[in-house]
Amino acid sequence: MSQQHTERVIGTFEGETPGPLIIVIAALHGNEPAGVRALEMVFDALEHERRDKPNFQFRGKLVGLIGNLQAFLTRQRFVERDLNRMWTADLMAEIKGTKPEDLAAENREAQHLFECINAENQSSTSETTVFLDLHTTSAEGGIFTIPTDEGESLLLAKHLGAPVIVGLQASIPGTLLGFATEGGFSLNLQPSTLNAICVAFEAGQHESPHAAIRSAIAIVRCLRAMESISQTDVVDFEKNLTLPSLTSIPPVVRFRYAHNIKEADEFKMRPGYANFQPIVQGEHLADDVHGPVLSPDKGLILMPLYQAKGSDGFFIVQ
Repeated sequence: MSQQHTERVIGTFEGETPGPLIIVIAALHGNEPAGVRALEMVFDALEHERRDKPNFQFRGKLVGLIGNLQAFLTRQRFVERDLNRMWTADLMAEIKGTKPEDLAAENREAQHLFECINAENQSSTSETTVFLDLHTTSAEGGIFTIPTDEGESLLLAKHLGAPVIVGLQASIPGTLLGFATEGGFSLNLQPSTLNAICVAFEAGQHESPHAAIRSAIAIVRCLRAMESISQTDVVDFEKNLTLPSLTSIPPVVRFRYAHNIKEADEFKMRPGYANFQPIVQGEHLADDVHGPVLSPDKGLILMPLYQAKGSDGFFIVQ
């Protein structure tokens, strides 16, 4: 059973052998608890492996963090603003020296999360830092990965066992992974030389019983891909996790369109759309104060908005 976390750090696991620093962030949106449960499962599995396998070696360090702790405790996407749309150098510089009690809810979350990540970076001797950001969606079928680039991040994304969306990250301003890719996590807020490999993993619908299991498997596959564990480590853990097959979506698809919305738009998706559902140009997808919202292109719909809070109505990939 999932613990009731009231602290940001879910856990850490460190080996005696040098290796990458792997930072896994869960619940950057507070209504997405699957990643927190997944990290609990993986930390437990690693502890069992260390106890039961005399030859087990872990390379580097794994850190699990809750992104938006205030929102997570109340199971809402955010308190005042989306924590995954506000990561800019200007804002981080503004909040860095401010007293936490003088900050708005998400600014306070960003300040503490920034400090936690920087503390890990500063104490690490690794030349490589990996950010794995775990999410779920409000619509069915949302199982995919989003790399921040087409280099090492794309290579890692392909190891996680879900379709890869190329180009989507760049279309969403202010994400934590975008900030990390640009070297934003440094104490002096100057672009750092940090070699950050960044991937977001979407594990399915918020309420899906499989979302935590998919997220846990993604973490284990990330550890294997980065050679923190061997191919023969934690195999019993993964064998015991049964899942329905994923989708028949191509292994790599490309971003084509983002429909950004504001609260004043009164945006409402039409019912019945699922992630990766084919759509045609001109299809009536949603409605807002201006009237019907029609698809500007053909393709596959991604992350149609079926929750009260959000700044993205839907995306189109091909």
